[in-house]
Amino acid sequence: MSVSFESKETNRGVLTFTIAQEAIKPELDRVFNKVKKSINLPGFRKGHLPRAVFNQKFGEEALYEDVVNALLPNAYEAAVKEAGLEVVAQPKIDVVSMEKGQDWTINAEVVTKPEVKLGDYKDLAVSVEVSKEVTDEEVDAKVERERNNLAELTIKEDAAAMGDTVVIDFVGSVDGVEFDGGKGDNYSLELGSGQFIPGFEEQLVGSKAGETVDVNVTFPEEYQAADLAGKDALFVTTIHEVKAKEVPALDDELAKDIDEEVETLDELKAKYRKELEEAKVAAFDDAVEAAAIELAVENAEIVDLPGEMVHEEVHRSMNEFLNGMQQQGITKELYFQITGTTEEDLHAQHEADAEKRTRTNLVIEAIAKAEGFEASEEEVEKEIADLAATYNMEVEQVKGLLSADMLQHDIAVKKAVELVTSTATVK
Repeated sequence: MSVSFESKETNRGVLTFTIAQEAIKPELDRVFNKVKKSINLPGFRKGHLPRAVFNQKFGEEALYEDVVNALLPNAYEAAVKEAGLEVVAQPKIDVVSMEKGQDWTINAEVVTKPEVKLGDYKDLAVSVEVSKEVTDEEVDAKVERERNNLAELTIKEDAAAMGDTVVIDFVGSVDGVEFDGGKGDNYSLELGSGQFIPGFEEQLVGSKAGETVDVNVTFPEEYQAADLAGKDALFVTTIHEVKAKEVPALDDELAKDIDEEVETLDELKAKYRKELEEAKVAAFDDAVEAAAIELAVENAEIVDLPGEMVHEEVHRSMNEFLNGMQQQGITKELYFQITGTTEEDLHAQHEADAEKRTRTNLVIEAIAKAEGFEASEEEVEKEIADLAATYNMEVEQVKGLLSADMLQHDIAVKKAVELVTSTATVK
């Protein structure tokens, strides 16, 4: 294989390589043997057409497209490796020559990984706004949330108040005309929950079961249904029931109902305090990591970040998100239907931070390279075992999905992140 690379501009160039006849000839035979099975030619049984007759009738060149398509991926990969390039986007392929009996010549316009000029990335001083301290109020609030989860609704004769649940029928109209989605029967609405349009729930406060209330509201300007946005609407609302929330007493019995592993309210609070402390320490560590990495990226210079890298990061992020939805049983089409969005909306959403993510990845990889971080066989095996346990998969399944190069890269990157984070100090 002959390989050469000509730089055209920063991070761009043309990779020229050849595919040798030693590779072309056996692939021509394979493609011919496949193609001849579908050829009907008078005088020959199907699948038994001689090669010489095929070449005379159709020309050997009729096989070239299938042959080059089969050989190109491996040939291109080998050429990139031989040229010592780090390619970061799909190439633009141009077949220069495919002469019979000669090596074929291919040009590939490629985008290469940009140079990263690292600045300071160790011993960084960062500031974070996440506290590791847990207050009594936070513990009490968690207990109260769990207490409210055990609350029961009971019918009340008095007028509805904020926090009560009302069972209602409602019919909405704009300028006297009912609109789609503006009608409901026996709907349970907790007043103050913010489920309905701003101003709706407040107008039901003070009403009793059996009453009908005219609720006047204005749809928000940014309302999802464009035909209703900013318009005044009337909801004729009939109240069938008013229910008050009755929460259990705050005592040891409540604690045991919430968590069978405790006997007293004090034990429950102690357990919640420990959980909140662990969560806050984790959040604090995450904040320090994010701040330190962000500063390391700010201190670095990336020479002409190719737009193709950002584009590929957008699509990688989108695919990862949609695959996550798929695992939850939500198809791409269903997701767009549920959210009322389009693929263009999702693209714009993921595009917002794509450049930042791309720059961050490049800087972390550069740090790993500068520090000479590598992954041992033991570390790779441990990573595979951890992934298998996390995703409830067999070890061999993980090995089939992830190459050794990918795992070694990920481990080196983790070491770089750990270095930046562990040497940072919090102001």
